[in-house]
Amino acid sequence: MSDADILARLGAVIAERLKADPGSSYVASLSKKGQDAILKKVAEEAAETLLASKDGDKLHLIRETADLWFHCMVLLAWHGAHPDDVLAELARREGTSGIEEKKSRG
Repeated sequence: MSDADILARLGAVIAERLKADPGSSYVASLSKKGQDAILKKVAEEAAETLLASKDGDKLHLIRETADLWFHCMVLLAWHGAHPDDVLAELARREGTSGIEEKKSRG
């Protein structure tokens, strides 16, 4: 299995847990609170990732990045998107200069 399989499996689990009982699922409870609560968690995890980077602690950075990715995946699922959608976008951009890609967005 590839690393992308991990994202696909996690994405499927998150999508299922959105429908679960909020009393038994963190994802369901976060989703029930609405988009603003999910966005707050993404922002919180992004800030913690930045602080871990500034601290220079590689393991802490990896763990905070995992938390950030997880919460971004919850946000994607809340919008009906899947990690494969993001991977497809990254594949579309592969081999394209970041400068050129930004110009193409208009």
